[in-house]
Amino acid sequence: MNVETYKNLLSEVGTGNNCVMITMLNKTSNDNKPAQNKTLYTENSLSEHNCTSDLDKLLYKHSKHALETGNLQFVKASENETYLIEPYFPEPRLIILGGGHIAKPLAEFASKAGFSVTVIDDRPSFANHERFPTAQKVICESFDHCFDFINLNMSAYVVIVTRGHRHDMDCLRQVLKHNTAYVGMIGSKRRVKSVMEQMLSEGYPKEKLNGVNAPIGLKIGAVTPDEIAFSIISQLIQYRRLGDISTSVTNPIKANLPEFDSDVLIELCKEENSPGAMITIISTKGSVPRNAGAKMLVWPFGKLLGSIGGGCSEGEIINTARDLIKDGGYKLQSIDMTGIIAEDEGMVCGGVMDVIIETF
Repeated sequence: MNVETYKNLLSEVGTGNNCVMITMLNKTSNDNKPAQNKTLYTENSLSEHNCTSDLDKLLYKHSKHALETGNLQFVKASENETYLIEPYFPEPRLIILGGGHIAKPLAEFASKAGFSVTVIDDRPSFANHERFPTAQKVICESFDHCFDFINLNMSAYVVIVTRGHRHDMDCLRQVLKHNTAYVGMIGSKRRVKSVMEQMLSEGYPKEKLNGVNAPIGLKIGAVTPDEIAFSIISQLIQYRRLGDISTSVTNPIKANLPEFDSDVLIELCKEENSPGAMITIISTKGSVPRNAGAKMLVWPFGKLLGSIGGGCSEGEIINTARDLIKDGGYKLQSIDMTGIIAEDEGMVCGGVMDVIIETF
């Protein structure tokens, strides 16, 4: 297992960098362990890479395409040598500044929508895991000092919903020092106008202030805390998938984000891992339970981590993976969940998933 490569991957995406992992797949040797033949590039290091051969140029071209589209790529270099290129994007993190009545449903909805949620408030009765059970982190700290405990970068979506005008401004001053994926601040039009005028007078650039979504959320006539949370999470998803549509520049990368299985990747960073297999969904068609990029680990004696969707079809792939562990190498396989197969197994899905099984 190429442990250091996976450690570097988690480190890079954790700091907000887009990455590609290139795996060399070799048909000629059963002793080949694909998980040992991996090379990691950040988007920046890829652009600086010196292509010295036709193969380098080909891999560079497909790596750029993977980052632009979010799609996994296969590059056939020869009869026996193929390269798998996987794009990785930072896990979206929602930072909720304020733990009041809107923050509670917002944290719940955001967790269900795939965001890693951090809630910050300076009141112990509001900043606790009992109040926010779905949040990954709950920080009880003043709004003056809480920024020492969070890493604001392009994977961060920041929502300012504190209990007071002064706290909102204090938070906004700190947030605007960083480049983030999204900034939103709650408040009436009058209150927002007052904040923006004050910030302009303090010298904050107008273009930075124009990027703040305030009043926050999509305009759906929201009134109750749950409705307001729905309007905010809808806007967050819009930014995540499409970018800022209020400008002429949208971000098509985000429209097809591969799944990010952090638990699986953390496990792959462990030195003591025994021989096993990694199953990755490489493409899908139709209605399927999980998308491309989803991963699952299989060991010979019953241990599993992650999922590619469950059901009898997953069980078949697990058996194939355990057989492959004995011999090494890799295997491509399709899972058909259409028509009679789906009906017989009682599945609501009706699509096809292609997966790759790699031994380590």
